[in-house]
Amino acid sequence: MFGMSIASSRRQFMALAGGGAVAAATFSPSAFAAAPDPTGLAKMTGDIVPISLAERQARIAKAQRMMRDAGISAMLIEPGASLIYFTGIQWWRSERLTAAILPAEGDIGIVTPGFEEPSIRESLAVPGDVRVWQEDENPLALVAGWLRDRKLGQGVIAIEETVRYFAVDGLAEALPQATIRSGAAIVRACRMVKSPAEIALMQKASDVTIAAYRHVYPRIEKGMTPKDIGAMMDASTVALGGDAGFSLILLGEAAAYPHGSGKPQHVEEGGIVLMDCGCTVQGYQSDISRTFVFGEPSAQQRKVWDQVRRGQAIAYEAAKVGAPAGSVDDAVRGWYETLGYGPGYKLPGLSHRTGHGIGLEGHEPVNLVHGEKTPLAPGMCFSNEPGLYLPGQFGVRLEDCFHMTEQGPRWFSTPPTSLDRPFD
Repeated sequence: MFGMSIASSRRQFMALAGGGAVAAATFSPSAFAAAPDPTGLAKMTGDIVPISLAERQARIAKAQRMMRDAGISAMLIEPGASLIYFTGIQWWRSERLTAAILPAEGDIGIVTPGFEEPSIRESLAVPGDVRVWQEDENPLALVAGWLRDRKLGQGVIAIEETVRYFAVDGLAEALPQATIRSGAAIVRACRMVKSPAEIALMQKASDVTIAAYRHVYPRIEKGMTPKDIGAMMDASTVALGGDAGFSLILLGEAAAYPHGSGKPQHVEEGGIVLMDCGCTVQGYQSDISRTFVFGEPSAQQRKVWDQVRRGQAIAYEAAKVGAPAGSVDDAVRGWYETLGYGPGYKLPGLSHRTGHGIGLEGHEPVNLVHGEKTPLAPGMCFSNEPGLYLPGQFGVRLEDCFHMTEQGPRWFSTPPTSLDRPFD
């Protein structure tokens, strides 16, 4: 931020935003860490439309068509984003196996510990055959039995790519005549292309995150720690209706390291503030980063910020339907190299990929990274975050997500155009 001082800029921002119930100057780092105040914020999520039964059934039908075309009899899926995607079941992974079996035809099967059955049924959003195993039984034998009942025990059983080894190994032992193979291509083909309903939820998550940023930005004070700022951001996100917010706050030199440093950090005059924050709405993610300066920016800070802003624009311009995903990364990295950064992933420069897929997970396939050949297609969603990092000095990251349409990319959140006004 700022051609003007941060204090006067924040006062103007507060006035434009209605000021809030408490003036920025009343917040001390220690007081705010104890009691983040989202006063005056109202939920923005009252109009959301959850994913419908019809849409989940269409997802299952699409996967089943691809499975039949690939000669796959069934697929095993553990708790996580893919289980939510197909079944609505929101669960966690432990040594006690809960899993779904997606057959190439017919309703899904669910296996779960007997004492968990009522809880599992609460979030099961599609028709399914729920079978339970007791503490002294082998859950993979139950999976094998379900498959044998449907005459699939000698078929090709696909495995969702994040399923743990003990489940794969146990299934192979319980079904020695089956062929086990990866199901990643099927699941990715379904989940990479978002529906209008999914995009609407991601748009709402982005709107919540931007609104939280706007609330927090004028309340940042000298001496605050990452924990202080993160607490404000998290409280604001919840007040606005977002779930499961994350807040990565990097101050000063720590911003030179994309995921931060364990060294003590405080907001200082003339210091970089890098905020990488997001939330979920109905499980769908946002991921937005902003970098500004507390006080008056130096010429170098302003120069690097402007270079990153241009890099983000180059990535957006390169995201064309049909283009290989990796070509977006190549376009940015090539331009950065003309400025003396790199080459490649070397520092100072851009040490990470330009962007990642996003949806039910903050990071999901595919990535905007050198060598990725997957063609961009309508419905795909990505982050765009070609940061620049100068070890020992500072870093700048601007991150906004976009989704592909027939006409090209469309932003979920609009990038700032000036260091002086990071939330316009």
